[in-house]
Amino acid sequence: MNLFHTKYLVFLILVLFAAFLPMYIGEYWQYVLTIAFFYAILAASWNLLSGYTGLFSLAHHAFGMIGAYTSTLLMAKAGIPFWMSIPAGILLTMLISSLMGIMCLRVSGLYLALITWAFAEVARNYFRLHYTFTGGDRGLESSLLFGTIQPTPYYYLFLGLLIATIILIVLIMRSRIGYYLKAIRDDSIAARSMGVNIVRYKIFAFAVSSGLAGMAGAFYGHSIGLISPIMGDFNEMAMIIIFVVIGGIRTMPGPIIGAIAVRILMELLRAQSEVRILILSLLVIIIMRFFNGGLMELYRQIKQWINKDKNGGTSAYHEIETPKQGES
Repeated sequence: MNLFHTKYLVFLILVLFAAFLPMYIGEYWQYVLTIAFFYAILAASWNLLSGYTGLFSLAHHAFGMIGAYTSTLLMAKAGIPFWMSIPAGILLTMLISSLMGIMCLRVSGLYLALITWAFAEVARNYFRLHYTFTGGDRGLESSLLFGTIQPTPYYYLFLGLLIATIILIVLIMRSRIGYYLKAIRDDSIAARSMGVNIVRYKIFAFAVSSGLAGMAGAFYGHSIGLISPIMGDFNEMAMIIIFVVIGGIRTMPGPIIGAIAVRILMELLRAQSEVRILILSLLVIIIMRFFNGGLMELYRQIKQWINKDKNGGTSAYHEIETPKQGES
């Protein structure tokens, strides 16, 4: 069985496990995992933009907020149904992010991070200050998608959205577009000289990643019944980055594992709220110090150690030195 088939089988087993899990856990943990799936979508889509493409955005959480407010406001103010308001929220986030991508074509690194952070703050304060329209800090009631606060249907909804997100990103990264995005990340000048349309694919990365965030935000708003500008708080962006860093940036499973593992850990430590952030901070420091690639790097090292032990001290991943000219 080759590596691709092995990964496909593992993915299928995990999906089946997640599908049957609600039968064995209570509603409280179903709700916790639903929120974890929501953050996993945000983390995976941010990884597409910042990890694979190298565009470090600090506005990803804001696009989730925009998607949620767009769908909720269209329903509340215009009476537009779910099946139209949610796609409208997704399309608006894609449009705004595309315009941002055009504005930031010649900007990268710290300057791009600052511009996107400023945009996120403008968006958050808009929803805070226009309280007669958006509800301000009190929040805005949103219609429940399934007409109930019972978490099981939302668990399966976000599980399905997460699976769809994974499949979409995998398809992108396995296609020619994925190679172009990596080329832009590694050396945009060399990529341009090879004929890659830098403008088109930067805008594409912004639009797709932000559209996924808008999708997650729109469905999230209709699953909890209340949205507020807290969705645009910078702490939300910091958590997304932490999920990706802990799980493993530039990997497909890493951000998802990081988001779910950290959310479960934070929930287990809820009673120790004073030390919860301290433990999380120490976890980030330890992982960044010893496993720069996150939990996925830890997994690779363990796997390499096991293979080394099986081969009697010789690593299965050692390089075979090519004999120099004149050597036998």
